[in-house]
Amino acid sequence: MCFSPEMDLVAGVVISGVGIDTLRRVRDPKHLPLASLPLVFGVHQLVETLVWWELQGQVCREAGGIAARVYLFIALFLVPVLVPLAFRSSGLGRWPVLDRAFIAAGTIAGCVSLWALLDGPVGRRIDNHWISYSVGLPAATLVVGLYVFATCGPGILARSLKLQLFGVLNLAVVALLALVATTALISLWCFWAALTSVLVNLWARQLSPRASGDRVLEPARR
Repeated sequence: MCFSPEMDLVAGVVISGVGIDTLRRVRDPKHLPLASLPLVFGVHQLVETLVWWELQGQVCREAGGIAARVYLFIALFLVPVLVPLAFRSSGLGRWPVLDRAFIAAGTIAGCVSLWALLDGPVGRRIDNHWISYSVGLPAATLVVGLYVFATCGPGILARSLKLQLFGVLNLAVVALLALVATTALISLWCFWAALTSVLVNLWARQLSPRASGDRVLEPARR
């Protein structure tokens, strides 16, 4: 299988490690929300490992149901709300009016998705080589459009080339998945976003090369 619990587990562990490294490299509190993204995506993949195991009969249905709801809470609510707020907090936006538009779009998409997640059943099944989720999202096309605008737009317009690449790659992949694998959109795009969050780590390294724990040689004093 191209995607499996083993791949989610490995990706989750690796990206979580990247996330911890990213957080230890930032010194200014305003950068913490953006620096937290790799860790959020890493934990996200670890949670989906439990959903795989439940669908394969290795853990109980109750545990899989909780894991699926946590996974979708992160994907559908936390990510669209956190991403534009993180870019705004870090001062990486170019135009304040667009920053506010990204935040508004993410908040609307996240709140509508959260309402659907809390209000109805959550479907999940293995579909080819990925997990297909169903939530019963109202006005799905509009909500997905707001979601993509809020999660990809801030990166594309960021003042950092690495973060621009993060935004462009995620937009390209979500567009491709929308065309060829709509049922895989949540699972596969979040997996891809986890991988590309390494670019956030590179941004943090450039921002603060003297991370805590790094050895810094000071000139000898006379």
